[in-house]
This record gives sequence, structure tokens and C-alpha cells, in this order.
Amino acid sequence: MINERSLPDAGQPGKPSKLVPFPVTPPIKPKARFKKAWFVGGLLSLLVIAAIAATWWALDGRSTVHYATTPIARGPVIRTVTATGTVNPELTIIVGAAVSGFIQELSCDYNTRVKKGQVCARIDPRPYQSVVDQNTANLAVAKAQLEKDKANLTYAKLALGRAATLLPTHAVSEDAYDSAKSSYDQALAQIAFDEATVQQRQASLDAAQVNLDYTSIVSPVEGTVVSRNVTMGQTVAASFQTPTLFLIATDLARMQVDANVSESDIGGIKIGNKATFTVDAYAKRTFEGTVSQVRQSPQTVQNVVTYDIVISVSNSDLTLMPGMTAASRIVVDERNDAIRVPNQALRYVPRSLAGAAKSDQPQIWVLRDGKPTPIPVVAGLDDDNFTEIASGDVKPGDLVITAEKLTTTSKTVTPRLGL
Repeated sequence: MINERSLPDAGQPGKPSKLVPFPVTPPIKPKARFKKAWFVGGLLSLLVIAAIAATWWALDGRSTVHYATTPIARGPVIRTVTATGTVNPELTIIVGAAVSGFIQELSCDYNTRVKKGQVCARIDPRPYQSVVDQNTANLAVAKAQLEKDKANLTYAKLALGRAATLLPTHAVSEDAYDSAKSSYDQALAQIAFDEATVQQRQASLDAAQVNLDYTSIVSPVEGTVVSRNVTMGQTVAASFQTPTLFLIATDLARMQVDANVSESDIGGIKIGNKATFTVDAYAKRTFEGTVSQVRQSPQTVQNVVTYDIVISVSNSDLTLMPGMTAASRIVVDERNDAIRVPNQALRYVPRSLAGAAKSDQPQIWVLRDGKPTPIPVVAGLDDDNFTEIASGDVKPGDLVITAEKLTTTSKTVTPRLGL
């Protein structure tokens, strides 16, 4: 757009001025003003980003990787199986009552040291003594009857002899001879009957004597009373089941741990395996033992199958007591001088390779010349802490990487003022 204006003529005063055209800037539209503001804002954002980058470079900020390492060394690798059990004497004898009655005498208590044949309790013997006396009398009657019939046999034998002598001379009839012969045979049969009766009465007397002897409760072995389940005056009934009166441990210096092992672990346990265990009473002491028995009897509780193993242990100082709960560790396999690495070393993968596909062969990362180097290995025996390296390009003293940590270091730069 061009406007015209009149300008005075400088050469000729008084003449009218000429009209001279000149350009006029058109007004800015609103849309153009918005584009200009957006451009200015983008330029400012770029300047801010550039300033931040310059500041970062000026401060020399960078991330540094630090590796947690452990020296490879030789040492034991022990695989164990844990189990919970109970401490018991190796042999515990149950002493019961074979006859019924009330306890008339009690001479053994807890912790009593008893000898073989020692009387620990006595049941009232009077009912059984009367039975013995009655059977003794019956036996005496049977023996007397036997003696009487023996005398009758002697007479019958003499009568038969006389009849046999007189029969050829017809001094006696054949009927008299036959009667004498019958009397003699009957006397012989009576003797056999009497002898059997004597044996029967003797057996009854012996049975009554046995019951009488059962009224004295004696210890069948030498040992220590660990349990007493009867009191003075108590009536015991042995009609259907023998009541338990005492438990006697033969030797408290030899104990055993009855432990339950799950079916997943029982396959590795053999007779002769070493074992250690602790009890709550002596938490700081570790007891040692040996597996002496792996029982073939399964125990199923809530669909969980376990097997009972027996660990024999010496208790010469009588520290262990029956019934203590033992936390056992059974040694299944061990290597005493193996090249071993922590289990974390086999699970470590550098952060830069975290998403890469894993190799089927185990490997560890060793720090060599300040750089992590992968080393393929063959893993052997492992426990909860270490794994044996059966083969691989490693040796004791190498630093194996178990973890890494990123840290940021910065250097402060002081700006220089221009003069």
C-alpha cells in the first residue's frame, strides 16, 4: 500500500509542494503474532537445554561402576539335610504288672539307679498266696491217692500170681483167675491216672506260684528309672492290657536322636553319615553323632511322608536328657579341600547383559585387569553358601564378582572471571 504526501519544493519557494509516494507497513495480524511467540519460546527452551548440558560438562559428571568381589579360595563344601527329632535313651525297658491288685509297697522313684532283679514295687500277694496254698493241698491229695493205688496194685499183683499158680490144678476156677487179672489191670490204669493227676496239680501249683511271684515288680535290667506311673495304694488292673508302671533306661551315657526326614531328602542319607545337632537347653553347644539306622517305616501326616532315622550320640557327661528337642543337620556329602565360590557369583550377570539370553553352561565373572571377564565353569557340590568349581580357568586368589554398584562422581569447576 502506497500513500501520497505533499512536500515543499526547496528550489522554488512559494510553489505548492509535490505529492511523493512512500511505503506504509501493514498492521500485524493475530495469527502471525502467535507464530512469532511460539518461535521465541522454542528458542528459549533450546537455550536452557544447552545451558544444562554445558553445566554438566563443566562439572565433569559421570557414573562409575564399582564391583563387589570375593577372592576364590579352597575350603570345605558340605551338603546337609536338616531334620527335627527327639533325644531318647538307646534302650528303654517298659516294666508293667502281669497281675491285678493294689500297690502295697513302692521302692523305686524317678532317677533311681536299679540293678537287675531289684524289687521296685509289690502288689498285695495275699489272694495269690491263698491260691498257691490251695493248689499245694490238691497236689498233696493227688500224691496220697497215688501211694494208695500203688499199694492196691501190689495186692492185685499177688492175687493174680496165686490164681495163676492154682489154675493148672483146678483149685480155682477160670472165672476167679479172670477176676484177679482184671483187678490187676485196673490197678495199673489207676496208677497211670494218679500220676497224670499229680502232674496236673503240679502244673496248677506252678501257675499259682508264677502269679504270686508277679506280685513283686522287679527290674529286668540294670539302669535308671526315667518314668514312674504308679503311686502307693493304687489299684492296677491287668485284665486286658498290661499297665506300664516304670520306664527304665539301660544306659543314659548312650543316647539317640529319633529324627523325621522328608521323603525328598531321605534318598541321600546312609548309615554312617555324620550328623550334628543342637538342643534349646545348650544353644551354644553342638553335639556330634552318627546315623546308625534308617528305618523303612513311613509316617504320613496330612499327606506329608517322612521317615525316621536314628542318630547315635555319646552322652558320657549326662548332659542330654530324654525328651529334649534336637535340631539336626545330617551331612549327605562333603568336599574338604575344594575350590569354591560364593553362590552369588554364579547368579551374577553384568547390568549391561541383564536382558541377554542366558547360557546353559554356568559361568562366573572374574575381575582381570580391572575388567569383568566371563569364565565358563563346571559346578560341583554346593551347599547353602558355596559351590565347588570342578573345572574352569580359575585359581585360588582370583577375584570373582558377586555384585555391582553404580556411583556418580563429580568434579567441582570454579569459573574464571574475565578481566
